[in-house]
This record gives sequence, structure tokens and C-alpha cells, in this order.
Amino acid sequence: MFEIKPCKLAGCLELQPRVFEDARGRFVKVFHEEAFRAQGLETGFVEEYYSSSHRHVVRGLHFQLPPQDHVKLVYCVHGAVMDVVLDLRVGSPTYGEYASFELSADRANSLYIPRGMAHGFCALSDDAIMVYKVSSVYSAEHDAGILWNSLDIPWPTSVPIVSARDQFFPALADFASPFRYE
Repeated sequence: MFEIKPCKLAGCLELQPRVFEDARGRFVKVFHEEAFRAQGLETGFVEEYYSSSHRHVVRGLHFQLPPQDHVKLVYCVHGAVMDVVLDLRVGSPTYGEYASFELSADRANSLYIPRGMAHGFCALSDDAIMVYKVSSVYSAEHDAGILWNSLDIPWPTSVPIVSARDQFFPALADFASPFRYE
């Protein structure tokens, strides 16, 4: 049902579903509880939302702190983004490292992001719509982030559009992570 592509960050997976196309358009199944469970992946997604971003918008690097931390399944339903996942799990062999992916409506790929990782992206197309499925509901008091430009991430723009909120997150070097690698 899905081609699963592990990345260098343990537990973070790129999922490539089958895409069915015909004269009418496309059909893509992005989540199947039994298939996810068979792979040991989270199936209890309790909230879903989407964001719309213009070219050069950088969002992130976002996560929620325990006990409201969550698994995310993210995918792009319109346009394309450079998606970034940062490992915040103390004791992980890849702590402080990131992986980047191109997610696009054309490819229909998605990312499975485990707890203890920050997530962000840069819109590559004029408009990009990202969908997020999460395993815990949004909690303002647990909402957190890492400063988007505090690592050597090669963001694909020299003129990023970043929210005021995202400009004031701590740098990774100044963040005391509550996440532990298991």
C-alpha cells in the first residue's frame, strides 16, 4: 500500500503511496490504519489541520513539549515544499541533525514524524497547502520551536518570509531538550 523509505533520523519515514490516475484525475490514499499498525506506526491521530503558504514562506521548526508531544503525518496537497525534520531526542545518534525532503502534490509523498522531532518547511511553489495529522491536540502551553536559521539548513530562498513567532524561538544550542531517545 505504501513504499516506506527510512531516512537517517530513526523513526522518521518518507511514505510513498500508490497514486491512481485516469482521465478524471487522481486518487491517493494517505492513511490506512491497518497498514500503519502493521509497520508499528501511530494510528491514533486526533486532530487534522492544514496551512496555506506562498513561495518563500518558511514555517518552523515546530513541535509540542511533553506531555502533549505528538507524532505527525504531513503531506502537501497543492504545490511543493522543502520539508525539514530535526532530531531533538537526547541520546539519539542523530541528535541535532536534520533531514530534508521535497513533498509535493505531484509526488503525493508524505512524512511520518515521530515524537521528539521538530518540523518545518519552505514553500517552493507560488502556493503550497500542507496537511498535518497529529496524535495529540494543539496545546498553546506546550507549543514550542527551534529558531529556523540556527542550523546550517540550506533553505531554498534568500528572502524568507517568516512569522514574528518563528523568529523568536531559541536556537538549538540554547534549547534544553526534554525528549529522550528510546
